Amino acid sequence: MAHELNVERREGAGKGASRRLRHTGKIPAIVYGGGLEPVAIQLVHEDIWLAQQNEWFYSSILDLNLGGDIQQVLLRDMQRHPARPRVLHLDFQRVMANEVLRLSVPLRFVNQETSPAGKTSGVVIMHELTEVEIECLPADLPSNIEVDLAALKEGDVVHLSALILPKGVSIPSLKLGADHDVAVVIARQLAAEAEVDTAAPAAAEVPATKAKAPEAAKAPPKK
Repeated sequence: MAHELNVERREGAGKGASRRLRHTGKIPAIVYGGGLEPVAIQLVHEDIWLAQQNEWFYSSILDLNLGGDIQQVLLRDMQRHPARPRVLHLDFQRVMANEVLRLSVPLRFVNQETSPAGKTSGVVIMHELTEVEIECLPADLPSNIEVDLAALKEGDVVHLSALILPKGVSIPSLKLGADHDVAVVIARQLAAEAEVDTAAPAAAEVPATKAKAPEAAKAPPKK
């Protein structure tokens, strides 16, 4: 599914020009790469604020429509206001059909609730990763990577190497060795509480008390 954003050329540069532009409800941005010169553009803030709430905005190829001239890009950077709900600036990189992309896409976990681990009392299923960095050509870019947990059991660990990737997609970190084959999902039993010993403690042996010897009867005084 194509996601199109309408843009306009931006005149003027510098912090002052960008500040004035934001006051009009627009966002300054830049488009670069693809063997072409960088182009300063502007977008409607409301449109971007709605778009940035979706996963596709960060991991899908976007169509920037500049008066009918459409260029395919990826979002590479977004600056937000530290205290206000505002986007301050965007960086887009042009996408070339024959150039390999490297970017992070979200993981989508399915069949977790119906898995053996999901049905076992006391088992917690932890998602160690929520996205993964991949490499592929633009035509092979998936919107997400599905992680099927239908067979997940207590004690299982799903590593990166176990993910089923779409055709033409690879995980570059796996080329760096086994140490980079990190866990994606872990299913483990919660630590059981220590058993309380309810048995009555054994009676402590009390040393026998020595009987006090009776005092010798005193002889009656002589008269």
